Amino acid sequence: MRHFLWETRLCWLQIFCCRESMLTCRKRSKHRLKVPPVSHEIYQNPLNTRYASAEMSGIWSAQKKHSTWRKLWVALAEAQQELGLDISDAQLNELRSNVDNIDFDIAAKHEREVRHDVMAHVHTYKELCPEAGGIIHLGATSCYVTDNSELIQIRESLELTQARLVQVIDALGSFAEQYKDLPCLGFTHLQPAQPTTVGKRATLWCYDLVLDLQEVEHRLATLRFRGVKGTTGTQATFLSLFEGDHEKVCQLDKLVAEKMGFDQRYAVTGQTYSRKVDAQVLATLSGIGQSAHKAASDLRLLQSWKEIEEPKADKQIGSSAMAYKFNPMRSERICALSRFAISLAQNGDQTAATQWMERTLDDSANRRLSLPQSFLAIDSVLLIYRNVASGLRVYPKIIEKRLNEVLPFMATEEILMAGVKAGGDRQDLHEAVRIHSVESDKQVKEFGKEHDLMERLGNDALFANVDLTAALDARKYIGRAPEQVDEFLSDVISPIRKQYESQLGGDAEELKV
Repeated sequence: MRHFLWETRLCWLQIFCCRESMLTCRKRSKHRLKVPPVSHEIYQNPLNTRYASAEMSGIWSAQKKHSTWRKLWVALAEAQQELGLDISDAQLNELRSNVDNIDFDIAAKHEREVRHDVMAHVHTYKELCPEAGGIIHLGATSCYVTDNSELIQIRESLELTQARLVQVIDALGSFAEQYKDLPCLGFTHLQPAQPTTVGKRATLWCYDLVLDLQEVEHRLATLRFRGVKGTTGTQATFLSLFEGDHEKVCQLDKLVAEKMGFDQRYAVTGQTYSRKVDAQVLATLSGIGQSAHKAASDLRLLQSWKEIEEPKADKQIGSSAMAYKFNPMRSERICALSRFAISLAQNGDQTAATQWMERTLDDSANRRLSLPQSFLAIDSVLLIYRNVASGLRVYPKIIEKRLNEVLPFMATEEILMAGVKAGGDRQDLHEAVRIHSVESDKQVKEFGKEHDLMERLGNDALFANVDLTAALDARKYIGRAPEQVDEFLSDVISPIRKQYESQLGGDAEELKV
């Protein structure tokens, strides 16, 4: 048996708790849905109510799921008719006309009795289609509708995720281009290191997402249909239906897949398609979460240093107690939701590893949670990420000030070489730089003063013939960072923009909260 009524209805309530999503789904249906009002007396999933889009919520809604089940039943019956089974046009028309007309209350009533969600919906569909009721689900097992519908939902969710990724990549590309030659302090080990540029740093964030986009494209390109495989994947029931005609069984599998928009099917299955597919999809979503978390963490640090800030609403409150505060709440939310999506990847790994023989049902309940919630979380992450990337505030004066505080130390090698060219002894100059650096650092750490390294070097006769001011030009130390940004935009971002031109444009969406 599958799942009990309470679990089914709770999941349904969570999916439909967003009013916007409910309205969207109603427009997609030919019939008005019977949906419960949003209740403040039960737990609502914040992925719907606060974060994710109506589009992604709609893909994983009960209406979408069960309408797809009916479309699969129609496709099966159509293909069976085409291959010679006794199914009339009138029966098919009756099925087609009721695909979206789902009475969830009746389905729930049936499930209370039969304790099986697929059979509950078979009976519900049959009551609407009395003439065709006897051919619904003919020869099929539950996973014919559950697995195939989930593959369709995964495909649509990956396509939406792909569009979201491209929009963030585009926004980060524009930001990188704008600030490609603005020098800033670089960091390794979170310690001051050789300077880079604001734009070059943004390309690091962007390229992580480019790699994620390639992974999403690969998942879409290799995603298959389970098809018509029977109870243990042997197609025995369908072979019986077609009186031992193997060719017709193969044609049936191919025909149904084509009717549902797939040109490829998994080569072999048990009762289910391999749960490694889910693990691979969840790993892809985890990868997006990893990229977003890294970039958002960088932005949180940069905002703390007042170099770059995320967008802020006019009346945004940072703290209920500290009215002056402006917290990086959007970047923090990216990190929070990303960690949630990352954590769900392990669920897919464990589920794939623990499937027994041709199948076991301990995958079902957790897949109802891990698949939709991972997509909803990453959808939320990318919506926020685009919002942030499109409205970043850069403060060049602060960036310059922070860079100049440590630039004298980074310039010491340049100063050392200039001193040698002016006739000095390299070892004597090196020792002088070391002593002055230690003393200057001591003034900061022990007495709270400003660094005075350049003043100390200027007062040292060993450096009398060295142009210390020229050594403090930050652009001397950024290498090819501006050129690397240009090359990245030309070689990587431009082709993506061209390929996905139809998905670009428009403003970043306003956040729900």
